[in-house]
Amino acid sequence: MCGIFAYLNYNVSRERRYILEVLFNGLRRLEYRGYDSSGIAVDADVPSCASSSSSTAVPAYAGASPLVFRQEGKIENLVRSVYSEVDEKDVNLDAAFNVHAGIAHTRWATHGVPAPRNSHPQSSGAGDEFLVVHNGIITNYEVLKETLIRHGFTFESDTDTEVIPKLAKFVFDKAHDEEGDVTFSQVVMEVMRQLEGAYALIFKSPHYPNELIACKRGSTLILGVNELSGQNSGKPFHDVKALTTNGKPKELFFSSDLFAIVEHTKNYLAIEDDEIVHIKDGSVSILKFDHEKEKPASVQRALSVLEMEVEQIKKGSYDHFMQKEIHEQPHSLTTTMRGRVKDSGVLLGGLKEKEYLKTIRRSRRLVFIGCGTSYNAALAARPFVEELTGIPVTMEVASDLLDRQGPIYREDTAVFVSQSGETADTLLALDYALENGALCVGITNTVGSTLSRRTHCGVHINAGCEIGVASTKAYTSQIVVMVMVALAVGSDQISTQVRRQAIISGLSNLPSNVSEVLKLDTEMKELASSLIDSESLLVFGRGYNYATALEGALKVKEVALMHSEGMLAGEMKHGPLALVDENLPIIVIATRDACFSKQQSVIQQLLSRKGRLIVMCSKGDASAVCPSGSCRVIEVPEVADCLQPVINIIPLQLLAYHLTVLRGFDVDQPRNLAKSVTTQ
Repeated sequence: MCGIFAYLNYNVSRERRYILEVLFNGLRRLEYRGYDSSGIAVDADVPSCASSSSSTAVPAYAGASPLVFRQEGKIENLVRSVYSEVDEKDVNLDAAFNVHAGIAHTRWATHGVPAPRNSHPQSSGAGDEFLVVHNGIITNYEVLKETLIRHGFTFESDTDTEVIPKLAKFVFDKAHDEEGDVTFSQVVMEVMRQLEGAYALIFKSPHYPNELIACKRGSTLILGVNELSGQNSGKPFHDVKALTTNGKPKELFFSSDLFAIVEHTKNYLAIEDDEIVHIKDGSVSILKFDHEKEKPASVQRALSVLEMEVEQIKKGSYDHFMQKEIHEQPHSLTTTMRGRVKDSGVLLGGLKEKEYLKTIRRSRRLVFIGCGTSYNAALAARPFVEELTGIPVTMEVASDLLDRQGPIYREDTAVFVSQSGETADTLLALDYALENGALCVGITNTVGSTLSRRTHCGVHINAGCEIGVASTKAYTSQIVVMVMVALAVGSDQISTQVRRQAIISGLSNLPSNVSEVLKLDTEMKELASSLIDSESLLVFGRGYNYATALEGALKVKEVALMHSEGMLAGEMKHGPLALVDENLPIIVIATRDACFSKQQSVIQQLLSRKGRLIVMCSKGDASAVCPSGSCRVIEVPEVADCLQPVINIIPLQLLAYHLTVLRGFDVDQPRNLAKSVTTQ
């Protein structure tokens, strides 16, 4: 979804060229989120009109007027247009600023087509008195727009965002007419009072030079602090206001996520809902907005230390992030299990025995809730969770649960699965479950995410940074975490002790098994070459591997832009069999488990109808699944049945990756998709 980035240098001289590059690079770090246009705003040299689109006289400013640049397409289009425009306008790129505030944005179109006029920063009008970058959706924007039009405002974009800076100008002008002075935070607070929906916002205004204000409700926003004196570097738990009022040189950042600030600082703060974060004179103050109260309360917040290295967000020797993340899975799975898998059992610190495990064991049912790949991961774990815990498991797609207002009871445990921890539908479903009194458990890859903060308890999957839009290593780590949760919840049952020990042993060997299956890379590239001209692909699975079929088809659909469907093999004769002919490629997952003989029958039925089969089987089973040798076979290592989906998905990830490259599509940023879906 949309990406927000801002950079403010205080008491340290930075040239305009340097400031632009910091903003551009921040946007590059947010590219993976998905976008179709971008924009930035920096300061001009003198308080004069910097807008090339208006000849209207500019009101008197306390500071320099902004230079605003917006462009459709990739960030590099914006970079080229910015440097072209500054040449035309004779803007001095070597001009130095001891204090400067710049904002930047990548937009994923929701209201209005991708175009410069719909890109952010959005403006209050002539003179750019207020500029706003926004992630989220304002649900009452039409009412606000009608009101502002009646007060003489004209709108240039189709966005919901444009009402925000215009509303800020309306509040500012009204306050000046009635009372005189009004602070930046008072303006923003009054704007927040009028807004409905989910949003993260950053405000910039020449009326308040060298200040920035950020606020949020629902969407993620991070503050980063880089003390250039180095005295406080790496020390957590300092109140952020006390830390920044010292007047020392510093750099401050706002970002939609941590990836964009890790190369600058490891000191960060995750902004909470309804907090207003005001940077002024190098100091950070935080106010808590409350609709019921006229004045906000001042809040003390501590900085945290980010445990991430810059190398984690680089491709290294790989051509694409997706390729890198597929091949990182032996390491990511090791990290997921580190310190948790013991010879005698599983230790999950996020699910404390006395506080939460006993409550989960007494649940009337477990409700797994997720979207897309996260839903598929939960589906893959469901059979084993039911087997080991003896608790019924219900699967819910987050958006459908909300649409139906499906029943959630106080006696339920709701398990929310999300890679980013910021998925809008999942978070709204979390609110719904909390309102209904269920115990809420979070499973996410993102420390400090909204999901991890608002659930009662949970487990971080610790898969490491995942940049590619199509999730790969997070999927396999999610499955392993849910297997570990099942082992922990079911650890009080003597009848499953032998089964549990076998799974624990299998978990220990899983990374080496994944390394072995990754050797199929070349074979999957050859298979991709044979499928490059196909228009559709079917994937059949059942039991543990129904989820594998869904996820494998989803990967091909996401990145290779090929129509693909994952299907339950037991439903084959109830419709899908009509599609089978000698041209349609069909992948059948038939590794050794309780459903193996049934899959053998499916293969025979497809072959008798001249199906073009590709069969995935356990090593040594080629002759058992395809005795006539008339189908292509992919052999994978055999592991415990509940862990087999981790192994089986990897050839399909590799297939999707190579299909995408061979078909000439963007692997890491597929068409129309976003990594973190922060709108409904």
